[in-house]
Amino acid sequence: MKTIELDVFERNGEFVGKKGFYNYDKNQAKINQWLRNFKQTQGDILGILMADAPDFQQSDHIAILNNARNAHLIFQNIASNNLILTALYFAVRHCIPATWLNDRDQFLYPNEEWQKDSTFQNDCLTFTLFHGQNRITSKEGINHFIPFSESQVGAKEAFESHFMSEFIKGKIKQDSIPCHSEGDKPEESQAKDSKTAKFNNTLFSKEDLGQTCFIPTKPLEFSAEAQEVFKAGLELWKYYHSQEFKDSANPYNPNASLYDIKAYFQGFSDKGKMNPPQKAQDSYYKDLLGTLNAALKDLAKRIEPKVYEYGFLRE
Repeated sequence: MKTIELDVFERNGEFVGKKGFYNYDKNQAKINQWLRNFKQTQGDILGILMADAPDFQQSDHIAILNNARNAHLIFQNIASNNLILTALYFAVRHCIPATWLNDRDQFLYPNEEWQKDSTFQNDCLTFTLFHGQNRITSKEGINHFIPFSESQVGAKEAFESHFMSEFIKGKIKQDSIPCHSEGDKPEESQAKDSKTAKFNNTLFSKEDLGQTCFIPTKPLEFSAEAQEVFKAGLELWKYYHSQEFKDSANPYNPNASLYDIKAYFQGFSDKGKMNPPQKAQDSYYKDLLGTLNAALKDLAKRIEPKVYEYGFLRE
């Protein structure tokens, strides 16, 4: 991979820093090839990852949905054994803002070091659960992405799914969950992942990572930044469940997702698009959402250096 490094200046002459530019080898694998290693066709489907070409220009298309859309994009099932991998992909694509300087940068097939970093994995899961591009809604199916229990949020009714809170606690049953073996992968990926089985991560099921099965067997441990995101998210969920719900057109939804909570407070335009947060009438809600978004930004800054360290991007 040939590299040149240039000084970068804004139009006003202000020095921004240095930027590396690369002549990518046509054989250099991209992040979407890595993603395809973790396709899930069996077991319960939690949602869908929508993805697109591996550059910053297409990052707006990266989202978590209930169902696939009718679009020329990538749609991949999310299940128990590829949830962590999906979260890595999602967080890597969203934690660094797109700018005029990086919009053509390519996301690459990572090295193997991320597999030993459970904190990085858990940071990415947290980032994915609370990011605005997580568009899971209980109106389109069961919401498996509630990261709290009924007692934590003060829910008035039981949730339809406790998957995410149980996953975080390491309580998901694994006996009947299929995991991908090396033989299930495309030949081009087997060579790339030949050293995977050498890593032993006791946080996850199976004795090694040769089967790429990322289902925790004990409670996940989170960084201080991720804990702040959970704290802010919990306050937002609690505030939603504390409402009186007097409007019959906007009734109580015990299974409300983050998207559903935003919809409740922000409403929709005449064209069916969710209104921006500043149009919400409830100022306390806006404060809570602002706190969550600020915590997410801090978490993104924590994740960013690892994106480069593990080879998802080149500086």
